Amino acid sequence: MLVKCQSCGMPMNKDPEGGGTEADGRRSKTYCSLCYEGGAFRHPEFTAAQMQDHCVEQLKKKGVPGFMAWMFTRGIPKLERWSQSG
Repeated sequence: MLVKCQSCGMPMNKDPEGGGTEADGRRSKTYCSLCYEGGAFRHPEFTAAQMQDHCVEQLKKKGVPGFMAWMFTRGIPKLERWSQSG
């Protein structure tokens, strides 16, 4: 089963760090290193829509066509981080 970051949707097996870190230093099994560090979100002020925009821009910088970047990020509002905040 493909495990995805519950903040940005990136497959956890694509995370070069193997996941974000909890406050005690353990690897997070829920959030990637691009979203989560030391038990806190790197972008705590983001809404789901802002996270989508951020991820689309990052993917486009890596050469992913805009439409594909949008396709990869359209599920973000359904992820755990965003469904908890309403």
